[in-house]
Amino acid sequence: MSSTKLRRQIAWEAARLMYSREVTEYYTAKQKAARRLCKGWVKPADLPSNAEIRDQVQSLTRLNEAGAGATDRLLEMRLRATWWLRKLAPFHPKLIGSVLKGSVREGSDVDIHVFAANVHSLTILLDDLGVGYELERKRIQKNGEQRVYTHLHVKDTFPVELTVYAPSLLGFRFRCSITGKPIERIGLNELERLIAIEHEIDSNAQSVRLSEMDACPDRMNVFLSLLMPLENVKQNPRWHPEGDALFHSMQVFGLAKESMAYDEEFLLAALLHDVGKAIDPGDHVVAGLEALDGFITERTAWLIAHHMDCHKLFDHTIGARHRRRLTSHPLYEDLLVLGECDRHGRVPGAIVDEPEQALDYIEGIEDMFS
Repeated sequence: MSSTKLRRQIAWEAARLMYSREVTEYYTAKQKAARRLCKGWVKPADLPSNAEIRDQVQSLTRLNEAGAGATDRLLEMRLRATWWLRKLAPFHPKLIGSVLKGSVREGSDVDIHVFAANVHSLTILLDDLGVGYELERKRIQKNGEQRVYTHLHVKDTFPVELTVYAPSLLGFRFRCSITGKPIERIGLNELERLIAIEHEIDSNAQSVRLSEMDACPDRMNVFLSLLMPLENVKQNPRWHPEGDALFHSMQVFGLAKESMAYDEEFLLAALLHDVGKAIDPGDHVVAGLEALDGFITERTAWLIAHHMDCHKLFDHTIGARHRRRLTSHPLYEDLLVLGECDRHGRVPGAIVDEPEQALDYIEGIEDMFS
C-alpha cells in the first residue's frame, strides 16, 4: 500500500474514532487508528497531521448530520450559548469552536473563553446557577515550555466547556494549535447578530426564548446538580458498606430499573431518594423534598417522603397506626419495592451507571416504551 493511501486511511479511521467520541485527542486517535490498520509499527511520516484528521471529522459531520434537524440543533446550541454569555458577562466571555462555526455534531460542546483572576469566582457563579460542573487542570507542553490550562466542564442542556484565562489576556489573539491561525471568537452582541442573520430570529424573539430558559430550568440539570454532591457524603459503614451516598443512589436506581424499567416516577424516586443528605443530613427527607419541589410528581414525592418507613416495616419497629395508614395507601406496593431496592443497593464494588446515564435513560423512557 502506498504511503499516501495509508495516510488517508489512517486519517479517516482516526476521524471516525473522534467523531464517535471513542477518543478525544488527535495523538491518541492517530495512534489507535494506525494500530488497527497496520497491526504493527508505522513510520511517523505515514501518520496524518491533526489538520488532515480534522478535515475528515468535518466531512463525517456534513455527511451524517445534514438537514433540518442539524439546523435546529445548531440554533438551540447558539441560543443556549447566548444565555451563557449573558450569565458570564462579568468575565468577558467569548464564544469559539463548532457552535460559532456552525459545524456541530452529536456531543459537541459549547466552547467559551472566560477571563477571571481566579477560578473560584466562576465556581461561585455556577453554584448560584445550580448547575453541575467539573474542574480540570491540564498540563500541556507547548513551544518548549509546560503550561497549565484550567477548564470547567459544565453539565447543561448541551455540554459547556469554559476555558479560564487571566484578565490580562483579554486582548490576546489565541492561535489554533492545528492550523496556527488566530482562533475566531465573538462576544454577546456579535452572537445575537449572527443568530438574527443566519436563523432569521430578531432580537425580540431571542429575548423571549432566553427568558423561557430563565423561567424554566431543565429539570434533569436540577436533578444532576442535586445528585453530584452526594459523592462527598460519606456514610456509616455499618449500614452502608458500599461507600458514599451517590454510589448507593446509583445502585438503588439500577435495581429499580430491573423492577420497573418503564416507570419514570418510580425511577426518579429511587434515584433521588437521598439527595437531601448533601443538604441537611439531620433530616434528609424533608431537605430533599424541598429541593425537588416543583420538579417531581406527587407520586414520586410520596415515595421519597416514606422511603425511610420501609426500614421500620422490615424490622417491625413501626407503630400499628402508622402501619395501617401505609398499608391502606394505593402506593404501598410500590413503596415496598422501593424499600427492597434501598436495602439491597449497598454492595461494595457494584457496577453502576453514571448519574448522567441514568438521567438520559429516564428522559428517553417515553420514546422507548410509548
